[in-house]
Amino acid sequence: MDAIRHACPGGILNQSTGTRGPVIQGPLDCLRALRREIAACNAGSLNYLRVRSDGTWAWPPRVFDNPVEKVKAYLDVMAQTGTQPEFECFDTGIVRCVEMYAKNRMFRERPRYNFVMGVESGMPADPDLLPILRRLALKDARWQVTAIGRAEIWPLHRRAAELGGDLRTGLEDTFYLPDGSKASSNGPLVEMLARYARASGRGIAAPAEARERLDLERVV
Repeated sequence: MDAIRHACPGGILNQSTGTRGPVIQGPLDCLRALRREIAACNAGSLNYLRVRSDGTWAWPPRVFDNPVEKVKAYLDVMAQTGTQPEFECFDTGIVRCVEMYAKNRMFRERPRYNFVMGVESGMPADPDLLPILRRLALKDARWQVTAIGRAEIWPLHRRAAELGGDLRTGLEDTFYLPDGSKASSNGPLVEMLARYARASGRGIAAPAEARERLDLERVV
């Protein structure tokens, strides 16, 4: 974390928290220690599956479990550390759960949504889903897409740029550029999203501007 801050002064750091199973003390301790501006909050459970062409499982079927008590444990610590939750949603029902969390007062901030698309047992990487997902999200909430896959993800990124979503990519989500070539690092992937943003009439925010737009103040 110190190395990232040194290389990218003022950069916004978004902490990952996802883990399977009920033992989450490690991620909670990291939240308390790092006190990041934003952190992921997986908002619901998913059967995490993939089938090979011969019909066999690519890995043993498993559940990415995020019951309400687990979600609340993350949100409670995020409230203590001043960390804004970014709700990761793998399916449409999970998007709808976020509104229920708000009604139940599990969080108080304006929510951020991360529509995770392209996981084979979750939402497909289909640009036509974005207007539906935006209607299911709470009004005026910020949103972005995590697009997982190969060539099929790039029309989704382009549509997200056109609709005003925050843009995200990286080697965690894909290894491939739109022409099918393999990305050498995160850099070419980010450059492609910047190109999509500019083609949609949008600018690229420097860290200070991004902090202002995201209502973030802390630089630790």
